[in-house]
Amino acid sequence: MLNLKWKDAPTIRKVKCVNTNAEKYLVSNVLTVGKEYEVKNETEEFLFVIDNTGNVGGYYKDYFE
Repeated sequence: MLNLKWKDAPTIRKVKCVNTNAEKYLVSNVLTVGKEYEVKNETEEFLFVIDNTGNVGGYYKDYFE
C-alpha cells in the first residue's frame, strides 16, 4: 500500500494550520493553530500531513492556508 510509504516520502510543500474548528471530528488534539506541517500527499479535498502524533493523517484543506 502506498500510504504506508508516505511518512518517508519527500515533502511536497509546507502548509500552516489556520483553524481546528471541525464540524464532525475532533482535530484540535492532532493539529495546532499556527504550526506548519509537511504535506506528504494531496487530493482535491484532503491534505495528508505529518500531524502532532508523528504519523501521516488526512485532513480537509479547510484547516490550512
